[in-house]
Amino acid sequence: MMKGTNRLTARLLLLVLIAECYSLPAFAQTSPLPPTVEQQDASPPQSSGARQPESAYILGAGDLLKIDSYDTPDLVLETRYSVLPDGSVNLPWVGSLPVAGLTLKQASDRLKTAYGKFIKNPTVTVGLIAARTLKIGVIGEVTRPGSYIIASNLVSSSAVSTTGTTQNILTGQQGGNESGSQWPTVSKAIQAAGGITEQADIRQIQIRRQGSLETEPLTVNLWAFLSAGDLTQDVQVRDGDTIVIPKATSVDTAEALQVASSNFSPDAIKVNVVGEVSTPGAVAVKPNTTLNQAILAAGGFKGGRAKKAVELIRLNPDGTVSRRTIAVNLSQNLDEKSNPPLRNNDVVVVNRNAIAQIGDTVGTFLGPLTGVLGLFTIFGR
Repeated sequence: MMKGTNRLTARLLLLVLIAECYSLPAFAQTSPLPPTVEQQDASPPQSSGARQPESAYILGAGDLLKIDSYDTPDLVLETRYSVLPDGSVNLPWVGSLPVAGLTLKQASDRLKTAYGKFIKNPTVTVGLIAARTLKIGVIGEVTRPGSYIIASNLVSSSAVSTTGTTQNILTGQQGGNESGSQWPTVSKAIQAAGGITEQADIRQIQIRRQGSLETEPLTVNLWAFLSAGDLTQDVQVRDGDTIVIPKATSVDTAEALQVASSNFSPDAIKVNVVGEVSTPGAVAVKPNTTLNQAILAAGGFKGGRAKKAVELIRLNPDGTVSRRTIAVNLSQNLDEKSNPPLRNNDVVVVNRNAIAQIGDTVGTFLGPLTGVLGLFTIFGR
């Protein structure tokens, strides 16, 4: 009896082991397999409304593209295609395809999907021949705030390839660029707006970027670029960017002179020096030129007539006018109180001293008498 029971138990264990061995392959077949490279490439690209990586060039209306299709002799493509105002390109077989808002890689994937209806495993690449002009807003402490069209000057004799993993469009390091031009940066946008004012805070410049992955504006410190040569601070601009230059709470006079000599300051400002100077009138001087330098640029004080205390009249951006009297000492260095830096459209009034006022009054009173005495002299002969 025990032997029969042992045999039955052994048979049951053997059946369980056999069932387990056959169930393992079946279970393995139910788990999903990783997609092949071809399947990954055929995945649909991101929609044009999706936000794109900050390092990639985003296509838009006006871009000039080169589109290549390999191993497909029946598909004849033009040498270049323009992105139309509606953000699409017109292509053989597939017709109009929207590409605005896509990177070059995403545009290539979209074309692969479209041509996949006609061609098995198509190989399509999209390259950039010439970039569109950029519309940039520059507001705040600049000479002429407003909206500006800035040419990218990015023209390549051979389109930029998208087969690599890195796109260097924005840095101007693409292959085949015969002009050697660079992509527009913050400093170039500021130059287009006439340069910064004397009260600009170049440490806290902000870039408000459309479609950016960042929720907060980008902050640019051009002082680090100017003082330490940090080229990463001169950020490349994009179409639709708004650059905001805030007003500084305080101005360091030593830094102001260095900023005034930079290429993102205006070449010259206009100040008016009137009164008792050798050549009164409008004078073009460099930004942050001091009061003393402006007086000397107008020929200096007129000998024996100028009052040493001059008036500085400033037209403020808010429409108000400020006036203050400054005692001039031509040996004084840059100083906000006694030798301040001037701003665009400042007026310096050099009044007459007491001796000149008395002399002019006497001359005005005696002028008619001199004429009468001259008549008596003529008729008395």
